[in-house]
Amino acid sequence: MVVGWALRALTALGLLGSAWTHLVVWRDWARDDAVVGPLFLVNVVAGPILALAVLLWRGHWLPELAAVAFGAVTLGAYGLSLTVGFFGVEERFRTDEEVWGVVTEVACVVCGAALLALRPGPRARPGGRG
Repeated sequence: MVVGWALRALTALGLLGSAWTHLVVWRDWARDDAVVGPLFLVNVVAGPILALAVLLWRGHWLPELAAVAFGAVTLGAYGLSLTVGFFGVEERFRTDEEVWGVVTEVACVVCGAALLALRPGPRARPGGRG
């Protein structure tokens, strides 16, 4: 299915883009923060791993759900940094990295959710009920 592959590719690109953005910001300033720095590195490592899982482990829903969770949690943390602060970090949504971070993480959530929605429903067992 072409739509499924396109959504997988967009989800993987979102994961990789988010990882790259977090690496750039980590190198810029986050590595000096004792709490946020390691969290950025988690995104740097998890993004490519999840991207490979989304592309290669097509028979299971877990990579797609993980991509949605990755994007949602990262967006949530960024939202906190814009409003009340996130472990002392307060952002203003004015850098290219912030824009690309939001774009890539929204792609993770939207495309990952679309992949989950396209999954076939449960199948009835042969000779059984339901």
